[in-house]
Amino acid sequence: MAAGRPALDRGSMMPFDPQLQTWLVLLGAGLSLVLAVVVVVLAVQVRALRRDQRRAFDVGSGEDVVSALGRVDAEVAGLRRDLTTVHANTEHLRELVRGTVSRVGVLRYDAFDDMGGALSFSTALLDERGCGVVVTAINGRSEARCYAKPVVDGESEHHLSSEEEAAIAAAIEGRGPALVAPVRARRRRRVS
Repeated sequence: MAAGRPALDRGSMMPFDPQLQTWLVLLGAGLSLVLAVVVVVLAVQVRALRRDQRRAFDVGSGEDVVSALGRVDAEVAGLRRDLTTVHANTEHLRELVRGTVSRVGVLRYDAFDDMGGALSFSTALLDERGCGVVVTAINGRSEARCYAKPVVDGESEHHLSSEEEAAIAAAIEGRGPALVAPVRARRRRRVS
């Protein structure tokens, strides 16, 4: 015996009860069975997870998930750059559109009592700030006259007729390009 160690007395060990030993073996077998089921369930879940990862990241042959994530991250960065470019282009186009005709108001009317068909009209062609031109055409039996007056912020430095003011208001309020004013009362012709 080694110096300093007490000798083990094998006879002083408590013997296992055979019934206790049977229960311990059954308990160990049951735990082993539960652990085997858990291992199988986890293996199925890992397999499903890998399949989903291959689908989600379009992992090709031999490519691992980390490489796929790096590739997807690079693609997202490229999309962000593209989105920034699209945003800048949109702002540029927005600036260009601000100066184009985007609001139109048309008012058709009978300028003279003896004329029908609402052949006269006033048309306001404005941008989104209310700047542009109002064009008026007055049609009579023997002549037609056309006037164009500049409009700034919905107003003109020139005298505006009520029809021109109505066309400008229709354009600014967005009531559409085909506003037709009520036809003035006309004299009825006698049918002989």
